[in-house]
Amino acid sequence: MTPRVKVRKMLSGENKSIFRTIVDVCPGGRGASGASRLILGSLFIFTLFSFRDAHHRSSSKRFFHHTVDGDVYIVVIKSNFELQVYDKDGWYATYPAVFGSKSLDDKMVQGDRKTPEGTFHIVSKRPHEKWHEIMDLDYPTPVDIEKFNERKAQGLVPKNAKLGDGIAIHGTWPHDDHAVDAYQMWTNGCVSLKNEDMEEVYRIAPVGTKVIIQH
Repeated sequence: MTPRVKVRKMLSGENKSIFRTIVDVCPGGRGASGASRLILGSLFIFTLFSFRDAHHRSSSKRFFHHTVDGDVYIVVIKSNFELQVYDKDGWYATYPAVFGSKSLDDKMVQGDRKTPEGTFHIVSKRPHEKWHEIMDLDYPTPVDIEKFNERKAQGLVPKNAKLGDGIAIHGTWPHDDHAVDAYQMWTNGCVSLKNEDMEEVYRIAPVGTKVIIQH
């Protein structure tokens, strides 16, 4: 069996369609030039790796100034499923994140598993027995309490409802980073990062760091 036949037998479905597209762009075969065959092979390998990592969410960092400079602050954008870190030079890094409720709405009451929106600060940091490392936030703030009371007065939440607390940024269960790749909304309202990413954020964000959570 020739290598050409082996390649075609490896392909099926969507992979086969992409392979045919590559062949149309850069025709190979016995008469093709060495450069064409090299380009074809490179594109084919790149395609296979792309399919392998199709569900892998990676962090991204600025190209220059690889270390943070000065005070940092954190911005969590729920609709983008990401946590961003900024320093005095601007954007530093973005990390994939997941939350609790699939609705992504602002937290209303205790137990709704929603992640609150607003401006908070890290009040403590520690290793966690379940979720690798954790950074506790100062939720609820006076602003959150006022907002909750207004919603209760407007009838938006039950009169006997409680606001809740215990919001934090933490990692995942051991060997469970795929929960972030798969957008699994598994927390009770906290922000969850992959454990490797959590280690980085934990290291560069001291107690007192401002955390802005947006929809």
